[in-house]
Amino acid sequence: MRSIVAAVVIATLLSAFAGCAPQASADEVRSSLARETPVALPEGDLAALVAGNNAFAFDLYRQVADGSDNLFYSPYSISLALAMTYAGARGVTEEEMSTALHFDLPGEALHTAFNALDQELRTRGRGAAGKDEEGFRLNVVNAIWGQRDYAFRSDFLNVLARNYGAGLRVLDFQTAPEPSRTIINEWVQEQTEDRIKDLLPQGAVDSLTRLVLTNAVYFNAAWQSQFQKEFTTPGQFHLLNGSDVSVPMMQQRAAFGYVRAGNFEALELPYDGRELSMVILLPSVDQFEAFEGGLDYSVVAGAINALDSTQVEVTMPRFKLETSLKLSGALSDLGMAAAFDAARADFSGMDGSRSLYITDVVHKAFVDVDESGTEAAAATAVVVGTTSIPAEPVRFTVDRPFLFLIRDVGTGTILFLGRVMDPA
Repeated sequence: MRSIVAAVVIATLLSAFAGCAPQASADEVRSSLARETPVALPEGDLAALVAGNNAFAFDLYRQVADGSDNLFYSPYSISLALAMTYAGARGVTEEEMSTALHFDLPGEALHTAFNALDQELRTRGRGAAGKDEEGFRLNVVNAIWGQRDYAFRSDFLNVLARNYGAGLRVLDFQTAPEPSRTIINEWVQEQTEDRIKDLLPQGAVDSLTRLVLTNAVYFNAAWQSQFQKEFTTPGQFHLLNGSDVSVPMMQQRAAFGYVRAGNFEALELPYDGRELSMVILLPSVDQFEAFEGGLDYSVVAGAINALDSTQVEVTMPRFKLETSLKLSGALSDLGMAAAFDAARADFSGMDGSRSLYITDVVHKAFVDVDESGTEAAAATAVVVGTTSIPAEPVRFTVDRPFLFLIRDVGTGTILFLGRVMDPA
């Protein structure tokens, strides 16, 4: 059984550079500075980072949740990879990225907070079970890929080394773009246990590419209270267009965090160890569009804070989703258009010039939810309690379109976000 994964890749296109010989692998050039650990973080900085990341998660959701299609992506991984790119942004580009991505902490404090959050997440799941037989995993890995002999600023590379543990792997994009693309794709495929293949499509990397920043988030966890397969039976899921589809419906009765809030209900299903969980947001009958239209992080945070342990009879579908997104337009609409404009972009913090800009952002994601737990993969390319006598249980029947997220309970970080419009 493979595992929950998110991988993010950012490729920033720069101006032309003198040619170099093709190569079959990437040598690594690291900053002389080691990753900072442990991190001394001012009080409130971690909470501010998480709140900003989560706000961006739902801003992006409103941009990409069009029509009646299923949706799944990793906002945390996208934020993290864009943060590495942000380290090289200056001027209006830096200001726009800060606003669009909710990077509310100033400068170095932002990168320090990302480092602290990553190290906090690394402590999760000790002794907990995975969806497969290999135990719980939540790993975050970063790497940056740069044009051989290109003069990147040392202070830019130092920020990535100290806070993201990323060394510079040199490739020859100018004379060997296809082999370079293959090397990066193979790295992503390896980090995601073969779930994300060919992340960078043909043409995404060309002779003008000078930098690719990659991040992979790997997660594998079993449910704290697993669904028994013998209780799974066919059931009807009601689509927004009025038709029904028959899907396998999992069932169990246990104590879960639950709340009814306005025009929706929320249910929290913890993973083994209770350090991460899935939160399902189920709009009331005929209220999906109204709920989705008023959705933002404050609504979700309010519901999560109001969750109360309740006996719940859960019925929900097994589901498997795949999503492909082009995010350049969405990110531009959120206010960071200058980053994609060759005439206005300013990533001079990377190389001292004004020739850097982001040309495209592509995201792929996969999730598989069954009786044992959750398996998912995501990749982005930016071409830069119980009682002795239980009360009558609440019935939580997920038989209509719903949203869900996977979060770290301790920090509140939303790792994945999605919606299920048609589980069939």
